Amino acid sequence: MPLASGTKLGPYEIQSPLGAGGMGEVYRARDTRLDRTVAVKILPSHLSENPEAKQRFEREARAISSLNHPHICVLHDVGSQDGTSFLVMEYLQGESLESRLRKGPLPLKQALEVGVQICEALEKAHRAGIVHRDLKPGNIMLTAGGAKLLDFGLAKPAVATLGTQPLSDKGSLTPSTPTINLSALSPQPGTLTQQGTVVGTFQFMAPEVLQGREADARSDIFSFGCVLFEMITGRRAFEGKSQLSVASAILEKEPEAITTIQPLAPAALDHVVGDCLAKDPELRWQSAADIARELRWIASGSASDAIQRFDTPRRRFAERAMWAAAVLALLAGLLWVSLRGREPARTLRSYLPPPPGSALTSPAIFPGRRSSPPMELRSPFVPATRKIGT
Repeated sequence: MPLASGTKLGPYEIQSPLGAGGMGEVYRARDTRLDRTVAVKILPSHLSENPEAKQRFEREARAISSLNHPHICVLHDVGSQDGTSFLVMEYLQGESLESRLRKGPLPLKQALEVGVQICEALEKAHRAGIVHRDLKPGNIMLTAGGAKLLDFGLAKPAVATLGTQPLSDKGSLTPSTPTINLSALSPQPGTLTQQGTVVGTFQFMAPEVLQGREADARSDIFSFGCVLFEMITGRRAFEGKSQLSVASAILEKEPEAITTIQPLAPAALDHVVGDCLAKDPELRWQSAADIARELRWIASGSASDAIQRFDTPRRRFAERAMWAAAVLALLAGLLWVSLRGREPARTLRSYLPPPPGSALTSPAIFPGRRSSPPMELRSPFVPATRKIGT
C-alpha cells in the first residue's frame, strides 16, 4: 500500500509519490534534520519478506554508497522502520530519458553529451567491480547538471573483470540469470520486463544475458549501445511485437544504420554503436572509457558541422550577393566596351585641341573634311563649350 503524505520514516517525512516499479517505490520527502528535499526509495510490503528482493535492495545500497561520481545518483542514508527498508537519495529535478524520448530523438550535440556522461558513470562502476545490469532510458535522469545514472538494484559485483577471459558456459559459477527458453515466451502487452525469467529489460539486454550466461561490463556496453541508438534515432535498436520477437532480434539481427535513419549524423556513430552491439562480447568495446573518448572526438567534429549547417542560410545569402556583384560588374564592363566600340576614333581625339599647324588639321589626310576653326586651349578634363567640327 502506498505511503500517505505525512508518513515519517525516521527523520524523513513523506510528501508525494514520484514513481514505482517492480522492485521499489520512490517518494519525495523532506529531511527534517537538514531541511532539504530528498528521494526515499522503499521496498514494497509484498516484497519485504522476500529474501531475494531484500538482498537486491541491500545490494543497491552498497553499490551506490561505493560510487562517488557526478553522474551517479548520490546515496544519503539507509534505514529500516517497522519492517520497511528504505534508501535516501538525492532528489533530482528533471525528467527521465525515457520520458524525454517519447517526444522524439535528442539533438545530436545533447545525445553525444549524455552519452559521454553515461559512459563516465559506467566506467566508474566497472572499475569498482560493479555491473549495472539494467541500463535503460528509464534509469537515466536528465537534470540541469547533466545525466544521472540511477537504480543499481540489479547491480552485482562483476565476476569477470576487464581484460580477463570470459566465463565458460561450463564454469563453476552460477549464472546470474537462468537460460531462457525463447519458445516459451508469449506476446504480452505493456512492459517487457519479466520477473523470475531474466534480470533486466528485454530491449536493452545483451545476447549472452538472454542465453543465461553471466553478465559482465561488456553486457552494460551492449545496453549502452541500445540507449545511444535510441537517443539519436528516436527508435529502439531491437523491436518486435512480443518478447520472443525482441529476443530473437537481439540474438540474430542487426539494427538499421544510424545514418540511414538520420542522414545528417556523423558516419563514425555507426562504427561506435555497431561495436557496442556486437553479438560476441569479445568484438565489442572493452571499456566505457574508450567509448567516451570516441564520442568526444565525434562531438568535436560534429560541433563545427552543426555550426556550418546552422549558418547555411547566411552563407548562401553571402554567396549569392557575391555572385550578383560579379555579374553586375561583368555586365557593366561589357556595356562600356560596347559603347566604346561604336564611337569614332576621331571623336575621342576631338576633346584635345590640335597644335597649330598640325598635320591632323590638313584636308590632305582627311579628304572632304573641312578645316575647323582653331580651338581654345582647355584642360582635357573640362569639356569645351564650343562645337568641334561641323
